[in-house]
Amino acid sequence: MTKTLIVPGLDGSPAPHWQDWWARTDPTAMLLDMGDMTRPVREVWEATLAVHIMTHPDSILVGHSLGSVTIAHLLARWPGLRVRAALLVAPADTQSSDRIRRFGALPRERFDVPTLVVASRNDPWMSFDTSRSLADNWGADLHDLGHAGHVNTASGFGPWPAGKRMRDALLAQTRRPSVLRRMFGRPAPQPARLRLTA
Repeated sequence: MTKTLIVPGLDGSPAPHWQDWWARTDPTAMLLDMGDMTRPVREVWEATLAVHIMTHPDSILVGHSLGSVTIAHLLARWPGLRVRAALLVAPADTQSSDRIRRFGALPRERFDVPTLVVASRNDPWMSFDTSRSLADNWGADLHDLGHAGHVNTASGFGPWPAGKRMRDALLAQTRRPSVLRRMFGRPAPQPARLRLTA
């Protein structure tokens, strides 16, 4: 069974955040402990996530905010890891806060795993245009969530069944794990467009 590794953002995702709800209601999901959630260090977060992926190969990664940033860096810098797909919800612009500036600019490389970016039109941590540009660079699908703030507790996202449906759509799209593409050096095919509902 494919594991869902949930990567929280800055300060964690305590209840009633949708990531906490997801981890408590989905037996395939794990909300990862990234270490110091208030003073994050990119190298520590990346290494922590990499260890979890090596423990649970062919997992699907689900990040929020700084968790999405961590996944993006990992996909760009650790191409040998066996990742099935990635769901990046409300990535944060690392230049928007001194607390996360050390994570550096988001990568612009194309990812070799199917990826879905979920973006809001009024996210204070990243503009929708930037999210769209990053999705294009990464070869990712973009899901427009409308005016949903930072897709967190403050903007009303406790239980979020639509997030699980997006994960399930990625799983259906990736029946053969991405490791096959990585082992044989083939470029990633263009992912089929996902049809999703909020």
